Formats: sequence, C-alpha cells, structure tokens
Amino acid sequence: MASEKELIELAVGMLDRAYIPYSHFPVGAALECEDGAVFTGCNIENASYGLTICAERTAAFKAVSEGHTKFRRIVIAGRCEDYCWPCGACRQVLNEFGPDMEVICLNGRGEAAHTTLKEMLPHAVDAVWLGN
Repeated sequence: MASEKELIELAVGMLDRAYIPYSHFPVGAALECEDGAVFTGCNIENASYGLTICAERTAAFKAVSEGHTKFRRIVIAGRCEDYCWPCGACRQVLNEFGPDMEVICLNGRGEAAHTTLKEMLPHAVDAVWLGN
C-alpha cells in the first residue's frame, strides 16, 4: 500500500505529462487499488474536444485494463487556485470500481482536500439503480 505522500508525488509528477495544447490546464492522478497496485494518469486533450480524457479516467482505465477493478483511493493534482475536483463523468466512472473510495484533491499550492466518492456523488448510477 502506498502512503498518501507517495500518491501525491505520483499525481503531481503526472502534471508535466499532460497533453493540454487547448486548455493549458494540466491534471495528474494517482489511483490506488484495493490490492495496493497504483496507476497514474494525466489528461489528454484532442482537437475534437469531446474526445478528451481526464487524468482520473486515464488512471482508472489503465487499472481496469490490467485486471484491477476495486479502487481504494485517488489523488488528483492540478495547478489551479482551487482544489482539482473530478468532473461528473470521472465521478461516475470511479463509482463503478470504488463507490466507497477516498478522494484527495490538491490545489496548486499542494494543499489537500479529503472527501469520499459517496459524498461527491450521492446518487450515482449503479447496479441497483439499473435494477440488477
């Protein structure tokens, strides 16, 4: 299991890998799975802006593609004044694999806000909602 400090360092390290020629808004993420595996991600933009992928989903999809489907926590880093909160799409994707996960959001000064995904997405679409 990674320490919070290690996850923060990994997420911040991904800021320089972000491909952001349009927004100039880098985001980095470090996702820890239940088994302790860690996957990183950065946002990757596209000229067709709807095809852009967020750092959180990059990390999540990397984890799932490697067989990890239970998430424990994620650190999301940005260089903005406010905390770098995940968008609604990322919240929903993360909910699929870690509805009880911890979410740690950083601002550009390295300050952290701690919350849970359930607090951020109290009425997520899930198997129960779908009638499964």
